[in-house]
Amino acid sequence: MGAPGNDSFGDRLSAAAAAKKAMLEKFRAQPGPNDPAVQARVAERKAIAEAREQRAADRQAARETEIARQKAETELLAREEAQRKAKEEAEYAARALAEEAERKAARDARYAARKARKKKR
Repeated sequence: MGAPGNDSFGDRLSAAAAAKKAMLEKFRAQPGPNDPAVQARVAERKAIAEAREQRAADRQAARETEIARQKAETELLAREEAQRKAKEEAEYAARALAEEAERKAARDARYAARKARKKKR
């Protein structure tokens, strides 16, 4: 760039007009929407966007499948835990009944022995 003040007003006007003309020529030189290169870029961008959407849909489907698998696994574990608890409770109840019967038999035996001792006298 030159030193300020060396250009006259007319020079600056013509330079601005030349810059505007250059910008206009550059704009006009760009290919139009019907140009094969432009259509190829549009098709490429569309293919990229479709591929991106497909990958997102695949990821979402994978997430949903994983969630369903985890839910089924959790339900299975809960069912197994409930069955285990029910079995333990049944075993506990059976042991309690057996112990109660054993205690009753021992008590009855003591009672019978006491009665037998009283009869001998």
